[in-house]
Amino acid sequence: MWIFFIDCGQIVSIIGPNGAGKSTLLKSIFNLCDIYSGKVIYKSRDITSYPTSDLIDEGICFSMQGRPIFSNLTVLENLELGLFNINDLKIINQKLKDVFNRFPLLEKKKNELAFTLSGGQQQILSIARSLLQDPEVLLLDEPSLGLDPKTQKQIFNIIKDINKSGVTIIMVEQNAKQAVEISYLVYILENGKVILKGNKDILKNKKIKEIYFGGR
Repeated sequence: MWIFFIDCGQIVSIIGPNGAGKSTLLKSIFNLCDIYSGKVIYKSRDITSYPTSDLIDEGICFSMQGRPIFSNLTVLENLELGLFNINDLKIINQKLKDVFNRFPLLEKKKNELAFTLSGGQQQILSIARSLLQDPEVLLLDEPSLGLDPKTQKQIFNIIKDINKSGVTIIMVEQNAKQAVEISYLVYILENGKVILKGNKDILKNKKIKEIYFGGR
């Protein structure tokens, strides 16, 4: 059973070994997989069975694992797909302006095909597209996956900046050290169960050190 309590405005990390159920947790929140028991409570309401489109309207967005962009579309076209539910051209243009102000690199490359971007740039594009929905809660699945250390640091700085703007972040991340460093709260999953929760000091726990650092 998963039991999580998350306060608004926090960065919460979900870490644990491969196969622990971390990505399944995020998919369950976003109603992308079958839920056989338990509930997802948001703002005192049971949203477990809400369609994904309704969850977006409720202020929950998801940047999935593997940088799921449309590689044969331009950067701008990828961003426009994040505005699928908005019909007002003035609002669309303002949102694009805002995202370009936050990520100048994307404006510079807006007419380039997405597959030409580096891995880190593709991750920024994926996150930026999620932000176009003005989420109150942003789900991030392995945002640093496959990136070099310098680019990982850039991505984690972006995550901190997003959080400072008032967005609650729930993040699954294999880079436990970096994830814990920026998080208010950390949950450790193992075999589909929460085995520990805590703050930055959680990495001092002997069991966690064995999982991630070979007992060092």
